[in-house]
Amino acid sequence: MNVFLGLMIPFLGTTLGSGMVYLMKDRLSDKVEKVLLGFASGVMVAASVWLLLIPSIDMSADMGKLSFLPAVIGFLFGIFFLLILDTVIPHLHVNENEPEGLKTDRLKKTTMMVLAVTLHNIPEGMAVGVAYAGALSAGSGITLAAALALSVGIAIQNFPEGAIISMPLKEEGMNRNKSFLLGMLSGAVEPLFAYLTILLTGLVVPLLPYLLSFAAGAMIYVVVEELIPESQNGNHSNIGTIGFAFGFVIMMILDIVFG
Repeated sequence: MNVFLGLMIPFLGTTLGSGMVYLMKDRLSDKVEKVLLGFASGVMVAASVWLLLIPSIDMSADMGKLSFLPAVIGFLFGIFFLLILDTVIPHLHVNENEPEGLKTDRLKKTTMMVLAVTLHNIPEGMAVGVAYAGALSAGSGITLAAALALSVGIAIQNFPEGAIISMPLKEEGMNRNKSFLLGMLSGAVEPLFAYLTILLTGLVVPLLPYLLSFAAGAMIYVVVEELIPESQNGNHSNIGTIGFAFGFVIMMILDIVFG
């Protein structure tokens, strides 16, 4: 039950954020969006280092000087996995007019906006799943408290993400209920991929160090490719940088306190 609740916490963050469509008349200001995007970047980078890459290396200590190999291999595979998804899946980022991925005229603008957020939620779900898989595996060095800290950290940064996707959907002419529903559903892939990752790790336990670093690579791809550029675009880029610093520090504190 504790694991199930842990997997659902990030989804709850997205749901609550999407619910802001009922409380706010206008979309988030550019400055607020920059802060939140920077904050999300900081959380994801800190989680990738403290909760994924370092445990991956520690678990491979018996490889001696080559203990970095699982972390390197998994990290690079995570990067290229997201690169492929980013290249293939049609999606449109908020505040952008040009879609990315394969060209298609069949998908509406609002659908592609939801796909963009959904795409970025996949590595977050995998990260939470592999953290709980590590907590359930003997000798991983990952505790249930540390996995919970990651869930809470992801949920905190999912809250603004939910608002950032649901508010523009309303601006596109969609009613509040549908905007909320689509914003919420964009986060549904997180518990799904978290559960699938736990299943995969349970079937092939030696994969855990690789899956930890794989999730880290996937999250870092999202940060470098999308979140940081969006937070630094236009004026007041320093606000995004401040948001990054606070996100990184908060995730680091959560790991140390609960880890």
